[in-house]
Amino acid sequence: MQPLSLLGPIDAFFENVIAIEYVVFALVLVNMGTRWWAYRDYRKQARSDDHDEELSRSWLHEGSNVALVLGSFYLLSLHHHAGMVLSSLVLGLFITDFFEFEAREVELRSDEELSSPKGSLTASVIVFLYAGYLSIFFIVEPLWNSIV
Repeated sequence: MQPLSLLGPIDAFFENVIAIEYVVFALVLVNMGTRWWAYRDYRKQARSDDHDEELSRSWLHEGSNVALVLGSFYLLSLHHHAGMVLSSLVLGLFITDFFEFEAREVELRSDEELSSPKGSLTASVIVFLYAGYLSIFFIVEPLWNSIV
């Protein structure tokens, strides 16, 4: 029986070259790095004397968010269970990022010090743990199987 191939030639190419789990794991790491970079830029914008009443979004972080969502949706087309769980986590992270940015803007308008994005950091750690489980579980599998 042929496996479901939604994207045809793309599935055939990635099947022999790259495992999508590793790509998604790399995207999660990149997203965590761009989150730190974006927060650092928000703090610089808030500290400057000529800041407006709003922050400018980091296009690099927004791009990594979109790439992570698309990567998790592609994983969903290949591995249904793992893709559904990861897509749910990534969409939660995406929504959390949106509201964290809005919270930073409210803090800026209230002349408060910008707090760290605790919600999106927690969500990204959860996504990191699940993506790591999917991609690098083979490292701890012998130990895990001996215990369980």
